[in-house]
Amino acid sequence: MRLASRARMARRYGKKAAQKVRKAMHERKRGTLRSGRSRKKVKSRKQAIAIGLSQARRSGAKVPPRKRGSSRRRKRRS
Repeated sequence: MRLASRARMARRYGKKAAQKVRKAMHERKRGTLRSGRSRKKVKSRKQAIAIGLSQARRSGAKVPPRKRGSSRRRKRRS
C-alpha cells in the first residue's frame, strides 16, 4: 500500500535534470568541468551536481527552486 502511494507522488526532478547532472559529473571526472565566473576546474562532487542543476533550471527542466542562504547567515544579519 505504501509503495503505491509513493509511486503516485509527482517526481521532484525531471528526466532532463538528471541528464544535465549526469553530464556535469562526467565532465568533472574527465577534468573538463569549469565553474562559472572564475573558470576554475571543479573537483568537488557537490559543486558538479549544483552546476548540473543550475543548467537544468536555465533550460527549463523540472527542478525545485534552490534553497536561499543558511539559517546561520540570517542570524548574523539581524
